[in-house]
Amino acid sequence: MTTSTKLSTAPVIDETARLVSEQYVFPEIAEQVADLLRRRLAEGAYDVDGAEELAGLVTADLQSVNGDRHLRLKHHAEPVSPEQGAATMEAMRRDFDTSLGGAPLVRLHDGGIAVLELAPMLFPLDWAAEPLAAALTLTSRAQALIVDLRANRGGDPDTVAFVCSYLLDRRTHLNSMHWRKGDRREQSWSLPHVPGARFGGSKPLYVLTSDSTFSAAEELAYDLQQLGRAVVVGERTRGGAHPCKGWTVHPHLEVTVPMGRAVNPVSGTNWEGTGVQPDVLCPAADALDQAHALAAARLAE
Repeated sequence: MTTSTKLSTAPVIDETARLVSEQYVFPEIAEQVADLLRRRLAEGAYDVDGAEELAGLVTADLQSVNGDRHLRLKHHAEPVSPEQGAATMEAMRRDFDTSLGGAPLVRLHDGGIAVLELAPMLFPLDWAAEPLAAALTLTSRAQALIVDLRANRGGDPDTVAFVCSYLLDRRTHLNSMHWRKGDRREQSWSLPHVPGARFGGSKPLYVLTSDSTFSAAEELAYDLQQLGRAVVVGERTRGGAHPCKGWTVHPHLEVTVPMGRAVNPVSGTNWEGTGVQPDVLCPAADALDQAHALAAARLAE
C-alpha cells in the first residue's frame, strides 16, 4: 500500500508572489498579481497533489491580469537547480550541439533564393557567433534570402542584433530595453563590422513566422519589419516581448518573471500580447512556398 504526500503549496505561492511583487517590470500589475495569488491560495484553489497541476493553475492566474506570456510557473520533470536561471542551461547546450549551433539548414533554391533556418532558438552569442557567422556569410551571395523562424522559441537579444547586422548596410538602432531595476534604459544596435560577408540591406528579404515563434525570435522579425527591411510571411507570433529571469521555488518548479520591456524606436511599442503581425498572412506550413513565390516575382521585376 502506498501513501501519497500532498504538495505543500503555501511556500511556493508565497515565494512566487514575493518575486513577482519585487521584480516584475510593471509595479502596479505586480501587486495585483501577487494579491491574486495570495487570495487564490486562501480560497484553496491551489490545494492539489502534484507540482505539474499547480504550475498550470498558477500560470493561468499569473497571466490573467495582463496576459504576459513570460510570467509563468514552469514545471520541470527533473529537479531544477536552486541557482537563478540555471534550470534550462544543460538542455539548451544539448539543443545547441544538435542543431549546428542554431542554424540547422542552409539551402539554395532555384533563382538564387537562399533559405536559412534559425532554430530551435537564438543561442547565447558567445556560443552562436561562429556558426551563425558561417551560415550568414554563406547566404550573402544569394539574390534573395528567406529566414525561417517558424520553429524558433526565442533566446539572446545580442544574437538578434548580430543576425540583423548581416542584413543591414549600416549601424542601426534596433530596439531599447526599459528595466524596472534602477529604471535603466539600454539600446540595442546592429554592429558596425561583422565577421564574414553581409547579405546587406538592399536585396529582397523574407522572414517566416508561426504561432510558435516567440520572444527574441519575435524581436528579430519585428525589428526587421519595423525598419522596412523584411517582409514577414506566415502566422501571428505568440507575443512575448518582456525579457525575464527564473527562480527555483520548488525542486520541480521555476517561476519566470519579466524584469524589462522592449520599446521599438520606430513603432514606440512592441509585440507583447499582440504578436508580430505578418505582412503576408498564411498558414505556417505554406509560408516557405509563399515567400519563395514573392521572392521570385520580385527578382523577375
